[in-house]
Amino acid sequence: MKRALLGLLAVLGLGLAQKTLVFGANGEPVSLEPGNITDGISIYVQRQIYDTLVDFKPGSTEVTAGLATSWFSSADGKVWTFRLRQGIRFQDGTELTAEAVKFNVERWWDPKNPTRIDAAARYEIWPELFGGFKGDPGSLLKEVQVVDKYTVRFVLTQPFPAFPAAIGSGYFGIASPSAIRKDGAKYGSPTGSAVGTGPFRLVEWRPGEQIVLERNPNYWRKGLPKMDRVVIKVIKDPAARLAALKAGTIDFTTDIPPANLKDLEADPNLQAVFRPSFNVGYLALNPAYKPLSDPRVRQAIAMAINKKAIVQGFWGKLGVTDGHFTPPSMRAFQSPKVTDYEYNPQKAKALLAEAGYPNGFDLELWYMPVSRPYFPTPKEIAEAMAADLSALGIRVRLQTKDWASYLADRKKAPGFQAYMLGWTGDYGDPQNFYDPHFACP
Repeated sequence: MKRALLGLLAVLGLGLAQKTLVFGANGEPVSLEPGNITDGISIYVQRQIYDTLVDFKPGSTEVTAGLATSWFSSADGKVWTFRLRQGIRFQDGTELTAEAVKFNVERWWDPKNPTRIDAAARYEIWPELFGGFKGDPGSLLKEVQVVDKYTVRFVLTQPFPAFPAAIGSGYFGIASPSAIRKDGAKYGSPTGSAVGTGPFRLVEWRPGEQIVLERNPNYWRKGLPKMDRVVIKVIKDPAARLAALKAGTIDFTTDIPPANLKDLEADPNLQAVFRPSFNVGYLALNPAYKPLSDPRVRQAIAMAINKKAIVQGFWGKLGVTDGHFTPPSMRAFQSPKVTDYEYNPQKAKALLAEAGYPNGFDLELWYMPVSRPYFPTPKEIAEAMAADLSALGIRVRLQTKDWASYLADRKKAPGFQAYMLGWTGDYGDPQNFYDPHFACP
């Protein structure tokens, strides 16, 4: 994507005196436990409840102070030291200290940590960003040290210049150790608590309906937040979210299909907010299944799908096809020698015949149950791809399931045969796109 529709505001509904913001979400969080999520909705909500060690300047990937006021690395780049703000308290009244930071990081890093929620909790984002868990040969983290009450140190196995940005990404909000110990397996679930140092505190979570947050009166950033209350309403259908926005029952939403853009921009009561795209969408093909184990078959699929037509139809002027796995906003890290597979059904059919499948084959294609900037209307996009593939004789059966199961089951052996997914960058380094998808532990 070239440009992303960040969100839509009902401008007449947001008066200066309004103290409650109602957000229309395209799904609900998988969890409110930091470090154990990868989905965007969980991050949206967690960013209101928790703070991270460092933050990012608005509209930028430049790292700025968060819970830590300063940080520095050793000369060899293998030790990072962070100095924390003093006097910050979690929403349960306990104090933020270096010990609390160590407690959180060791939960994410160590599979044997007794405070992990349960055996099914994967904490998969940690090895994706930091090379592996404790004991894994690829782990970038070697040790977490408490230097003093407000200073924490991370000893790495090798230099990692992007470490502050990585540890400051939205997955890694610092939670109250007391709340985690108290709640046990319920922490971060609809029946448990979620306690951070952030601008809002969790009041209510009604699964499938809404989450209610209230202003943290002791928030350390003076003058914030501006709102007293935030209500996150779960409205999965994009058309229903747009209707709710126009009716004034929600104030703000994201992930509206770009096909609606012209209508939206013509409405004087709505304001569309854009930003440079920082995400990619992809169709994953699993070589554990035949005939996808044959690269000629995978190449044939890439040539059989009319990606430019699909992008034009579903993204319009907001989308672009690309042969890179990083978004156009990271063009400085891309090579002009890398090109996308051309749309060429004839060549695709010849490749299938060469691979021994002149009459095609059966393919199970999974599409996401929720909309995302990289796939605003997943089912319809999947249907368009299936139509293109049918011209080669590939018989596509479309499948989906609930979001949490979709994310989990795609990684369980043998995994989905083919599935749609994407990635939104966490920090401004191409490593954040490559490592989670291509690095091996």
